[in-house]
Amino acid sequence: MADFDLSIDEKRVYADKSGKQTVYVAAEMGVVSVDVSDDLVGGFRIDHRCTPRDIAGSPGEVAVATDEDVLLVQNEAYHELDFGPATAVGFHRNRVVAGDESGRIARFDEDGWEEVGTVEEVRALDGNLVAAADGVYRLSDDGLTNVGLDDVHDVSDPAGRLGGAEGTPLAAAESGLYALGNGWMDALDGNTSVVESMPDGRAHAVGPDGLVSLEDGEWVADPIPMDETVVGVAHDARAAYAVTDAGTFCVRTTESDWRTQVLGLDAVGVAVR
Repeated sequence: MADFDLSIDEKRVYADKSGKQTVYVAAEMGVVSVDVSDDLVGGFRIDHRCTPRDIAGSPGEVAVATDEDVLLVQNEAYHELDFGPATAVGFHRNRVVAGDESGRIARFDEDGWEEVGTVEEVRALDGNLVAAADGVYRLSDDGLTNVGLDDVHDVSDPAGRLGGAEGTPLAAAESGLYALGNGWMDALDGNTSVVESMPDGRAHAVGPDGLVSLEDGEWVADPIPMDETVVGVAHDARAAYAVTDAGTFCVRTTESDWRTQVLGLDAVGVAVR
């Protein structure tokens, strides 16, 4: 990869530091960094001015899809990856993967960008999965394979994202939320726009009745204390983070209720590293 790349071991050490966490929000004026300690929200600032369309995190780094390029955030620095305008970004085995308006999907490694295939309107990327207007695709070394569903808004695949960790793949679609087992199994009925999960089993999704979380194998209501729509969710070892379309940042640990901070900027997503 490029000379600014961290090794995977370095990324995990960086991500496991105790104390404050920096959470990144993709907002209308750029990337906003928010300082969080457990469930307490501290200062926030516009970290990098751009026009973000999507954001994703992996241990030690954050990737941002913008209307001009894909950015990789490492050690507080923003690096341009020369992908061109992007609409979606994610991580596949700890490496950046991105998609554009034409449906082109490519993966970034030490040799630069490698194109892996094309779908109809790429909407989200995570691990081995691609969410597209014409279904879910599985990303492999051989390219892309359609694996079912239709009109998919988001996917979560922690095993493929981190390269070896466990976790059940999930897909959020117009018709509902699905978990991948012996085929796609119904998990939640109704239009589901966002899903995010971790190898330890924690998961959140945004369905027709708002934010829900996975508790003991059941999806239960987990509403934020705001009459706003959640557009992004992220997790780390300590907490869950959410951001609304109106720019309200939310955080909760397993011992706390949701705490909020108004950022004052319309948002499209949230990520941690």
